Amino acid sequence: MGGANVLAAMSVPRKEFERIAEFVNLQPEIAHNYRREHALNLWFVGAAETPEKVEAAFTYIESVTGYQIFRFPKEREFFVQLMLEA
Repeated sequence: MGGANVLAAMSVPRKEFERIAEFVNLQPEIAHNYRREHALNLWFVGAAETPEKVEAAFTYIESVTGYQIFRFPKEREFFVQLMLEA
């Protein structure tokens, strides 16, 4: 598939969660996001053609929201052979 994918998380106050989650979702580099019951309560995946484009999207989100994004880049890749019968 190629490109760059980075798992990320933010700590967003409960009262602002919906607004911030909607804004994050509007960014084309964000594949999806979800809520967790944790200090880091908003998790999402940044995906783009290059790592620089993912980082630019994260930097933009941080600048608009004022909340830090914690980045969890892939350290190594695993191949899982999945075979399905047709």
